[in-house]
Amino acid sequence: MSIKTQREVNGLYELTESATKRITGSKYYNKDLAPTKLNQRSWKTHNIAALWVGMSVCIPTYMMASGLMAAGLSWWQAILNILIGNLIVLIPMQLNSHAGTKYGIPYPVFARLSFGVKGANIAAMARGLIGAGWFGIQTWIGGGALNSVLAALSPAWANWSGGIWVSFLIFWALNVWIAYKGPETIKFMESWGAPILGFLSLSLMAWAYFSVKSHGHGVMEILNMPANYSQGDFWKIFLGGLTANIAFWSTLALNIPDFSRYAKSQKDQFMGQLLGLPLTMAAFAFVGVFVTGATGIIFNEFIWDPVAVIAKIGSPAAAIFGAVGVVVATLTTNIAANVVATANDISNLKPDKISFSTGALITGFLGIAIMPWKLLSSAGAYIFGWLGTYGILLAPLAGIYIADYYIYRKKQIHVEDLFKGKDSRYWYQNGYNQKAIQVWVLCALPAVMGKFINSLAFLAESGWIIGFLLSIIIYPLMMKDEQNSVLSEKENLTITEFITEEVI
Repeated sequence: MSIKTQREVNGLYELTESATKRITGSKYYNKDLAPTKLNQRSWKTHNIAALWVGMSVCIPTYMMASGLMAAGLSWWQAILNILIGNLIVLIPMQLNSHAGTKYGIPYPVFARLSFGVKGANIAAMARGLIGAGWFGIQTWIGGGALNSVLAALSPAWANWSGGIWVSFLIFWALNVWIAYKGPETIKFMESWGAPILGFLSLSLMAWAYFSVKSHGHGVMEILNMPANYSQGDFWKIFLGGLTANIAFWSTLALNIPDFSRYAKSQKDQFMGQLLGLPLTMAAFAFVGVFVTGATGIIFNEFIWDPVAVIAKIGSPAAAIFGAVGVVVATLTTNIAANVVATANDISNLKPDKISFSTGALITGFLGIAIMPWKLLSSAGAYIFGWLGTYGILLAPLAGIYIADYYIYRKKQIHVEDLFKGKDSRYWYQNGYNQKAIQVWVLCALPAVMGKFINSLAFLAESGWIIGFLLSIIIYPLMMKDEQNSVLSEKENLTITEFITEEVI
């Protein structure tokens, strides 16, 4: 007789009440990491699309094309690179979303499938530490925008050297407070943030258009910035840029279950991401290209920083409106893309001791500890150089999760076991799956070598794609003969009985 631990409705699963009671006392469980109940999955297509609009419309996206254009690409080649990169990263993102929606599990718990109940901390913190770094960077950027608003309102503030530090701490506290309030507050903020950011983008475009016309120039002059790469360097620049663009959201390709577990259906999460990510990234990057091109005509210099552009406009009302928009853009991106994942990852270290809210507070303090004002002393080199580096380290993780869930497990998960100790089928050896760790290192190695060996530079330039594809191939081969040390062969064969219950 099988033990019913999960119930299913329209392809979505939740734990039974008896199974939930059994795991609540586990040291690997807390209410924030617990699988969402079916009635908690309320995010529809527009909520998820708004989430992506809110995350994509940010200063790094605005400036994304600038790095590629500075490297030699034309504006349309840069936009095409961004669009292709985001369509590519959307593939692992959609695939990894499925488990979150189907079983209601967040990223650190999803990572337990392949890395083991304890080993998941290694993979989760690899993503979490990067998220904490980005949190500090975005908070410093948002603090700078807030400082611009206050300076426009008060000349005394503008002349006060401590203003930037107070603005940074105010913006930091706002980020942490919203994250501390939890997912529903984040959902509300993203839903309202998306239309505000859309209006800001259109306003910047309108200002650029009419300002250029008033200077007696045509719009096409903005877009007549030609490519200037050396002969034979196109693919080197394009592939390197593609890796950086894929890496831009490679962190979310891992922890997307943190959000997809709230989706009402697989269709909602799929369409929400499809409509919200690639086009928004390409469109807002185009806003950056267009407005920056206009600054070259209006101010005789190309200004890639939108905060600096807004300050140059000269109107206090425009400065306030624009800087408020930048603050909203940074806030929506920072909380959803950086705080949620890192807080969950930190909570997973000691689920019985650390809640999501506590993890959000720790993330906030880590954001200060990394001293983002020093990291951003050379923003372009940091953002674009760093993207390519951490992307090649995270790519194999995305492949491992997909190979484990789709190929090795055929999308079958025993959720209760994800919260158990030594008697869990996901315990492996002392809580760690050594094979997953080995595949991770092996598949990241070629791209890492390309970073240090000039003759192998092409491996780094295409590092994300190489690491991702290699891990999908190698992981199932490594796991082919894996035998579960806890469950007998007969029990393994009845896993479908365990995970299928009557429709309610």
